[in-house]
Amino acid sequence: MEDHDIVALYLARSETAIVETAKKFGAYCRTIAWNILASRRDAEECENDTWLAAWNSIPPNRPQRLAPYLGRITRNLALDRYDQAHAAKRGGFSGVLEELDDCLPSPAMVHDQVEAAETARRISDFLRAQPEQARRIFLRRYWYCDKTGDIARRYGISESKVRVTLHRMREKLKAFLEQEGVAV
Repeated sequence: MEDHDIVALYLARSETAIVETAKKFGAYCRTIAWNILASRRDAEECENDTWLAAWNSIPPNRPQRLAPYLGRITRNLALDRYDQAHAAKRGGFSGVLEELDDCLPSPAMVHDQVEAAETARRISDFLRAQPEQARRIFLRRYWYCDKTGDIARRYGISESKVRVTLHRMREKLKAFLEQEGVAV
């Protein structure tokens, strides 16, 4: 079933929308949740919460592409669940994001949502200007939270190349943001 057909089911408030969404995007959303939570049970609960959130948000939203729409919902739900479960712990998903600490502004420095949105736009601009493979590696690591070994297998390259690519991308991102006047 095509995305626009599934969205039409949501707009018609047909419960079939959830069944079709789960069929088409279940594995995708579970993988996103698993990469953050590392718990099958939590990933499945997050997946189910995604279907409920989609049901509650379509309408009024009318996403053209469901994969990124559902992926964002899943990722946000998984991050919330992770924060609740690991409030006092470090490592795991936090460890992945700590790799970006040296090239991103701290939350305390981003004074309001306008500045945060501008920083996000600049990061998107930076990523669009990068070679496709480097961009994909960066997104697999920092959006989908894939392990470097999984990224290497996905793209048929060595894990060392993945780590070097990520290191270089972080350095380039830091320099780019500093050049753009973003306090890092």
